[in-house]
Amino acid sequence: MRRFLIWSALAVVIGLALAGGGYWAYWNFYARFQPVTITRNQAEIQRLLDEASWVSGGGGGEPLYIIGYRDSASTQRYEREETEKLRAGGVEARVVVFARPEREGQVQSTPAERATVAELWLSRDWSLYQRWTATPSRNWTAAGIPAADGNLARSAVVEASRQFVTRLNALLRDAGAPTGYPLVIWRDRDGFMKACACADSRSWAFIRDDFSAPDVVAPAGLGEPGPAIPPTVPTPGDGTPESLPYPTLGPIPPAGEAIPPLPGTARPGAAPGTAPARPTTPPRTTPAAPPQATQQEDTTFF
Repeated sequence: MRRFLIWSALAVVIGLALAGGGYWAYWNFYARFQPVTITRNQAEIQRLLDEASWVSGGGGGEPLYIIGYRDSASTQRYEREETEKLRAGGVEARVVVFARPEREGQVQSTPAERATVAELWLSRDWSLYQRWTATPSRNWTAAGIPAADGNLARSAVVEASRQFVTRLNALLRDAGAPTGYPLVIWRDRDGFMKACACADSRSWAFIRDDFSAPDVVAPAGLGEPGPAIPPTVPTPGDGTPESLPYPTLGPIPPAGEAIPPLPGTARPGAAPGTAPARPTTPPRTTPAAPPQATQQEDTTFF
């Protein structure tokens, strides 16, 4: 009886350990990367997204909002690697940028960044956004863009972008959704609003699945390869260029003698119709007799 109880307790401990390890593995490698379905504050979140000044490269279809700031490497990577895949699935990616506020007295944005954010919120110029993101932030000077610092109207626009992000994050936290950048918000096929703090690329596949977007798209300008074109073999008489036949050469005379004319050609200065003269065959010479072997007498050395 005692042995039975010991083995039963050991089996319970092993079972709990396996169950705990399985749940941890499920959460660590799968569940924590899933998007969160928003069940609270949907109307207010949607109102904020509609009122924000987003920029888009077009494409039509279902809207998907990407919220981030300029120096967020994960945001830039998500846009670079996923936008074309989502567009292939019928999605319009709408980007909302903001300038980060001061944190503990330290400025987190540059004057050029604040001027560009204000211009994007006012003009919603997609080409400007493309030039901005294609240029390293340390080289971007916002040339030709009015400064936001010292301009009451443009400073208010920069502050509005910060208030938008602050209010949106508060609503998402209240709905149980994590916050981070890029912050991606969309609606699935059934109309439920979802949110994802997609800093980790393992979360991206769930978004593609909701829109049936492909995992890989061909680079722009490259289509499917066509059938191979067989090489053209020239045929005599079909008009295609062909190589010349190898000429027929006559006998080559010894050095110092005249070159005889080729067969079928007349001698220079001969009358037309005259048969060509045969080449003169040089007389044969009798070859010298080969040397004869002779036997010498043996010599005895003393």
